[in-house]
Amino acid sequence: MPEDGPAPLRVDAETAIILREAYHKIQALFRADHYGLYDYVRVVVAKVARVDTFYVGFLHGATRVRYPYGYDDGQYVDPDTHRFGPQGQTAWLLKHRQTYRFAYDNGAALHAGVPIGAVGRRSADAVTVPIFRSVKDGADQLFGMLSMQSYAAHSYDDNAVRAFEWIAGVVERVLTREGEDRDALRRLPAGDVGPGLLTSDHVMEYLTHRIASIREIAGEAMSADAVPSEVHGHLVRIVETTEHIQSELIEMLMDTDEGPERRFAGLTKAQQGIAVLLADGLDNDQLAAELGISLNTVKTHLSAILRKYGMAHRAQVADDVRKYLAP
Repeated sequence: MPEDGPAPLRVDAETAIILREAYHKIQALFRADHYGLYDYVRVVVAKVARVDTFYVGFLHGATRVRYPYGYDDGQYVDPDTHRFGPQGQTAWLLKHRQTYRFAYDNGAALHAGVPIGAVGRRSADAVTVPIFRSVKDGADQLFGMLSMQSYAAHSYDDNAVRAFEWIAGVVERVLTREGEDRDALRRLPAGDVGPGLLTSDHVMEYLTHRIASIREIAGEAMSADAVPSEVHGHLVRIVETTEHIQSELIEMLMDTDEGPERRFAGLTKAQQGIAVLLADGLDNDQLAAELGISLNTVKTHLSAILRKYGMAHRAQVADDVRKYLAP
């Protein structure tokens, strides 16, 4: 007898067509483009119901939510960070671990938090879907949310809510798959140092390439036919400004700390092997077993490493090595 499959999603036929198309486009186009993913999801849900306000938020630390994408009343909202209080939507999601709907409390949790976009307008309907990820003990941890809101009351029926929950699940799987890929990288020696540690090199490289793309777009616009002179002048300023920013970014990089790389390079090959395993938290006995050397040899190498690093504790060396090994 065949096993029962998942229960079919109870949405109308038109909505099902919209969601099916969205699924295939997300798989093909937006796995590595988070902004594009969030923007596309907003467009998709707006095909199902009215969406005046839309945002994506992620919990960071114990009391903060970072909002990398927001949209309100036809306008892009600058990314921002807010601390959440005990009465707002985030606290509600942490407590109830299910989708929040305006009708549950007549918007009390929604309006207790910081509004997205125009602070003078209050949404009259809202649906906020939690996003979970698995943690080490197998439990699900709330780490984000997607919210759609309307300035008109009764905008979201059950069909719209189910559709939004379904596509939020697709977003969740895209993001958690990236986490699984990072976990695979962590299985390498000193793997914990790479995926989670953002360095100045990461930031500078990303900004330099993104600014270069702006310069390229402005250059293409300048070469178009019949560009008004005043517009051409603004485009020239954009090109010049991006060139200056790129140059300044590279020079700023020269002022960043090169100590971790210099200190690691000052070790012998054998000492570098010890240092990498220190970053993984191995004790002396584990180091000896892993490298096939005696405990006395391990202690000799550790003494030399501490002396070369000018540090008193192995934990300090381990932190410094993690900084160097971060890709």
